This record gives sequence, C-alpha cells and structure tokens, in this order.
Amino acid sequence: MSSLILKGRNVRLRPPCAEDADVRFALGTNAEIAEMYGVNREDIKPITREGATQWVQGIADHPHAWVIEIEGAFAGVIRLDKVNRRDRRATMAIGIYDPALLSKGFGTEAITLLLAHAFGDMGLHRIGIRVLAYNKRAIRAYEKCGFVVEGRERETAYVNGAWHDDIMMGLLDREFSLLPLEGRSPPSGGRR
Repeated sequence: MSSLILKGRNVRLRPPCAEDADVRFALGTNAEIAEMYGVNREDIKPITREGATQWVQGIADHPHAWVIEIEGAFAGVIRLDKVNRRDRRATMAIGIYDPALLSKGFGTEAITLLLAHAFGDMGLHRIGIRVLAYNKRAIRAYEKCGFVVEGRERETAYVNGAWHDDIMMGLLDREFSLLPLEGRSPPSGGRR
C-alpha cells in the first residue's frame, strides 16, 4: 500500500482506513456504474459488509492504489496496475461509487493528481487505459486529462446481450507536461 497522500483542490488521494468499508457498504451497488465496468445486469449483486471489508483490504494490499476522498468522505478508488519500472509504464483504473458525485469533475481531478505523481515522482513514461466504448463519461474524463485514443479492440465484451468494443487510450509523459497548467498541477501532500 502506498502511504503517500496526494491533495488537490477538491479531491484527496489517500490510503484506505477501516471506516471506508462502512461507506463502501452504505453506497451499495449502483447498476449504472457496474454496467460501465462491463457487468451484466443479471450479474449485479448487492455488496455485503464482508465484501466491502475485503474490497477495502484489496486497496490496502495494492502498492499503487489510493482511496478517492471528496469532501472528507470515501468516494472511490484509483490505482496504477502493471507497473513496469524498466519500460516506465503502467495501466490505470478509476472508480467513483457515489452516483451523486459523477460528472462534477472529481474523477478528472483524481486522474490528474495520479498522473502528476506517476510522471513526476515515479518517473513513468506512459500510462495506458482500456475503456468500454459505451462509457462516454469516462472517455471524456480521460480526454480532458490528455489521453488519446490509440485503437479499438472490436467486440471484446459481451454485456447485456450485445457485443461491445474496448477503446485503448494512452498518455505519454511529454504530452502530460504540455497540458495547460490547471490540467497538470502537481499534487501537494506527503507521507503519513
């Protein structure tokens, strides 16, 4: 688990705490959000208290994962996966689980904080993401952060009775450094 705390204007990325499991459980499982990750409607199940606890423990066990905190409360998670130090690359994943917080710029701010850390402190060169083509909200957020579409993998996910494409997007360190200053403001914060 990373003990680093990254602070933005409205968002804080921090390590998880025990209370996060209670908030995650209270948020439950939102069908629209689950479908954006490729979960079929009939496979959507309510989260249990034990499941929420295990989920938060998974964040704690991940070396490059942070809780997204908005207005002092747990809102979701962001992480870097497949970190390859030799090739200086990783993939990124993000999820905000409170529907009331979607489309307000919080995800974009969380992504920008993580990218500033990944390209700055970690010295990474490339961050890649894959997103279902119908997840327009996520694609807009990624584009605001500088990601560009690099390709389309056709019919990779069978969701709710239909095939859907994956969009591959990527961002290089030099592209991130060319974004307007408000799009790449360095995170403030430090270690616990």
